Amino acid sequence: MGDAASSDTVPVQDAAPGFPASPPTSRQDAMLRGPLLKPLLQLALPTTVVLIAQSLVGVAENWYASFLGTDALAGVSLVFPVVMLMTMMSNGGIGSGVASAVARALGANRRDDADALVWHAVVLALGIGLAFSVLAWMTGPALYTLLGGREGALDAALQYSNYVFAGSIPFWLVNLLAAALRGAGEVRVPALVTLVGAAVFLVVTPAVIFGFGPVPALGLAGAGLAMTLFYVGAAIWLLRYMASGRATVRLAKGPVEARLLRDILRVGLLTAVSSLQPNLMVMVITGAVGLFGVEALAGYGMASRLDYLIIPILFGLGTAVLTLVGTNVGAGQYERARRIAWLGGGLGFVAAGAIGLAAALAPEVWLHAFSREPAVVAPGLDYLRIVAPFYGLLGLGFVLAFAAQGAGRVLWPFLAGTSRLVISAGAGWFVAARLDAGLSALFAMVAAGLVAYAGVTVVAVLAGAIFRGETAPRGT
Repeated sequence: MGDAASSDTVPVQDAAPGFPASPPTSRQDAMLRGPLLKPLLQLALPTTVVLIAQSLVGVAENWYASFLGTDALAGVSLVFPVVMLMTMMSNGGIGSGVASAVARALGANRRDDADALVWHAVVLALGIGLAFSVLAWMTGPALYTLLGGREGALDAALQYSNYVFAGSIPFWLVNLLAAALRGAGEVRVPALVTLVGAAVFLVVTPAVIFGFGPVPALGLAGAGLAMTLFYVGAAIWLLRYMASGRATVRLAKGPVEARLLRDILRVGLLTAVSSLQPNLMVMVITGAVGLFGVEALAGYGMASRLDYLIIPILFGLGTAVLTLVGTNVGAGQYERARRIAWLGGGLGFVAAGAIGLAAALAPEVWLHAFSREPAVVAPGLDYLRIVAPFYGLLGLGFVLAFAAQGAGRVLWPFLAGTSRLVISAGAGWFVAARLDAGLSALFAMVAAGLVAYAGVTVVAVLAGAIFRGETAPRGT
């Protein structure tokens, strides 16, 4: 079945102005045959670099806002969870559905379907992006008030939010088009667009916030406007590039087919819901830690920031595994897809486990970068000594979940995330709030949640619940 990809060679053509020429050999052919580690790393590294760059842009934006005062900084903080929700749903939720559907279509040599899926991604981006804009404008005042916004902070949040969510449609377009390219194994172009855009964003943002020459000072509205302009520019570039015929998958307007929407949404919808679970878990755990006082909350916050440092690495690795697994499942090469899943999961285990082991053995190195106050550092020490040794299991479960998305089977990763939520947040809250068992018991429940998270996904792969060729026909 893997031979089907031999006809999927991208022809060499003269490059359109401003667009790089496609490589002379098929990306799918390389993904369907030969060594596994090299294509896995080639797909993972650009995405990882982009995610790190995006994290730095977020830090820089907060830094710029800090010069406008406490209300401005609080306003950005109020909007941040909603922006993160949209990011996770577009990148890791519906975006995973797009990438998985494109990868499986190309693996099955259904190039017409792969191209048509790009247009369906655009349709979804237009609809969902518009919904986010309308909901943000209609519910923003009530939502930010519920999150604690008052007076100046609330005004700042609304000012920033209105401009940010004015760009919801280009935001979704960029992320879903990038997902389609990732599913086709073309990761350098979206990475280049994001990196160039991030560099421009870092320069433009302070100019529109504080004013520069003929540019008026727009304050916090300038930060939101800069973000919207970035996504408008990136969306226009990607739309032109993918419509030019130079991309591995081509954008062309066509009829909307229910079967192709289903192919995206059967992975994307449940994955989007799954992406909400970690945020809900963190909110509940943070509330439970808060019962022990402000020092405990500060210490936990310092220690748990290390968790977020691991995510860009795992997400980059996971999206690469998704593409490789989806391509091979599409071609009917289930055993190779299974090997890719275990290889990626092993790499995730080693990468996250190494960081966790270092943090558990020398937690002061991380914590003292934020504070040296004993009452604040002590809860952080407990967290890292109890939870960090299990980071490897987070890496294993996280990447195997992306492998399941590539295979088009997302129920078990959802159940794995649910088990983690129930144990870490539910049982954690119970032992902290009802049993008065202390922070160590709460953190033990967080660690137990990671064991369950990895355990469910590992058992699902071993039991054949994800890579079952006989129940997943070629091209589905």
